[in-house]
Amino acid sequence: METVYFAGGCLWGVQAFIKTLPGVTFTEAGRANGKTNTLDGEYDGYAECVKTEFDQRVVSLERLMEYFFEIIDPYSLNKQGADVGEKYRTGMYSEDAKHLEAARKFIQNRSDANRIVVEVLPLSNYVRSAEEHQDRLTRCPDDYCHIPEALLNKYK
Repeated sequence: METVYFAGGCLWGVQAFIKTLPGVTFTEAGRANGKTNTLDGEYDGYAECVKTEFDQRVVSLERLMEYFFEIIDPYSLNKQGADVGEKYRTGMYSEDAKHLEAARKFIQNRSDANRIVVEVLPLSNYVRSAEEHQDRLTRCPDDYCHIPEALLNKYK
């Protein structure tokens, strides 16, 4: 299994979408690349994200990036849907250099690469979100989500 962290706005919807994808074996709502080791204050620079474990024999990181780009606006800085602020920025983070290289190559190969603001950075730290945020849309399907329902259910 391999692990990457996807930030795509509010983590509830991102987790609900990613956990339905072929080859994804585990998801966890969390925060990535903040300035501290705890979630104090206004999240101290963290991006809401989903820790994503996947089986590379079933799905490539490039294919996961394709799925991810279906649910985000890759041109929008610090905003997805009605969610606005640094914690809603888009990104892909990893501790594995080959994941970062693959994600950068995926973006560079797109015809719109010069407009994309999705971060591709090493994971500097990660904090798991509170239990109330784990699988939130499964438990509370009427909560706000910036991802259209048709996309959330596309790969179920």
